[in-house]
Amino acid sequence: MEPNLESVVQRTGGDAANEASGTAPPAAQDEVLAAKAQEAERLQERLLRSQAEFENYKKRMAREKAEFLKFATEGLLLEFLPILDNLERAIASARAEATNGEAVVEGIDMIARLFRSTLEKAGVKPMEAVGKPFDPSRYQAVAQVESPDGQDNVVVEEIQKGYLL
Repeated sequence: MEPNLESVVQRTGGDAANEASGTAPPAAQDEVLAAKAQEAERLQERLLRSQAEFENYKKRMAREKAEFLKFATEGLLLEFLPILDNLERAIASARAEATNGEAVVEGIDMIARLFRSTLEKAGVKPMEAVGKPFDPSRYQAVAQVESPDGQDNVVVEEIQKGYLL
């Protein structure tokens, strides 16, 4: 029986000696290594998630900046639209009433063309309504009349032009 006790003491003493010297048995080293590998994988996933979130943030900021610029200029551009409408009405009125005022009409017409081209450069485009089916999400009905063509629910006259930005 004595030799068995010695082998047990040697094995136990051996483990204690390994722990005291800072070297763990191979099984414990494998566990530590596996834990470190799991931690590295978890940190790698966090890094990838953070990078994806940052890319999404950059895209969202670019989108919000574009929307801000659109709406910041929209207010100013909307101020100019009635001027264009009035110029177009003046041209129509001068053509209908005056025969000698052709130079005035041409001048006002040039202003209106310049103004239209400036608005188009800013992304403002007129909506074509006459002859198109009435769409309440795009047009406002002022009156309802019979269509000369006999078509139902079609815009027959435009009181004030609409614009798209």
